[in-house]
Amino acid sequence: MKKISTLVSLLLLSNSFTFANSLSIKEAFEKGKTSADITVYHENTDAKNSQSNSGLTSGSLGLNYETDSFNGFSTSLGFRANHEFYEKNKGVDYEEAYGNDAIMNIASLKYANEDLSISIGRQEIDLEWLGDFNEAIVAQIITIPENNITMGYTKRQAEIGIDFVEDFRNINENKGVYVIDVKNTNFENIQLNPYFYSAPDLADFYGFKFSYDNDLFGTTAHYALSSEDTRKNGNIYNLEARLNIFGLALSSGYIGTQKDVGAGNISNFGDNMSPLDDGEQVYSADAKTIYATASYPINDLTLKAIYGTTQFGENNLDADEFNLIAEYSISEELSTALTYVDYKEDQNDSNYEKLFANITYSF
Repeated sequence: MKKISTLVSLLLLSNSFTFANSLSIKEAFEKGKTSADITVYHENTDAKNSQSNSGLTSGSLGLNYETDSFNGFSTSLGFRANHEFYEKNKGVDYEEAYGNDAIMNIASLKYANEDLSISIGRQEIDLEWLGDFNEAIVAQIITIPENNITMGYTKRQAEIGIDFVEDFRNINENKGVYVIDVKNTNFENIQLNPYFYSAPDLADFYGFKFSYDNDLFGTTAHYALSSEDTRKNGNIYNLEARLNIFGLALSSGYIGTQKDVGAGNISNFGDNMSPLDDGEQVYSADAKTIYATASYPINDLTLKAIYGTTQFGENNLDADEFNLIAEYSISEELSTALTYVDYKEDQNDSNYEKLFANITYSF
């Protein structure tokens, strides 16, 4: 990975003298952009069997600021603050969901020119197996036409949103995770996405994702394999077909995992493969998931339904999940969303129904 760091440094030095603009530092701050959201969020869980019900209502404020560019450099700051209005189980429900009432989730310095960008600090990352907010260094190289190459290293991570907030924590026992992700779009309607991750003394995993989409239909074939340091190697694959007809977006797919360890450590740091809201057993050992989705817009209202069934483990247990999502844009700034989750699992006393609702004002 030192070779990657050296390459990034050389690219930065070679381009730093050719990319500039006329802004002063003062003007960069004056022309910076501020964005914010104010959200009221409600959650209720109707647990089955021996589990207790839970619920909460909270308020959330997100505030972000990004300076304009000065000689290719810019900086970003972001905060998320939450407040409890109601909880069904006093001292439990809100505290379990929000580990911190206020947190700085973005604090990064970025350099960018026509060929690359480098960002250092707290930032949001959305890759196939790396998500949420991370304390990281990320370089994106776009100097090769039709290719976007992402290289990065993250050491700490946190899930932060309107419904859940945790403090940044060390990942992989403070050894972090390295990633190289390439997205190639040389061929019309096709994206090729090879990638490689390395978590020292834990696992290396790599994969390849093929996607084809046009206005009418699409398909995805995705395979990932882990080389584990302390147990059997894991793997996971996904096949999906998509169809768009008369405004109705349909998809159906299959996800399968390795017999003994499932996906291994592949899904430890984030995932984008499962379409289910929870999907608690999708990455388990010997898991076989069949899912289907349907989405349809009606003016400013979008309705989406997701159903998935997973057979997993040596006893071939079943887990079934149904999601119903309604999103409505009241205005350009004001929106609301409602999500219903029904989860059932064989020989499990944590079956439940959940309802999430929020109304958000963004500006």
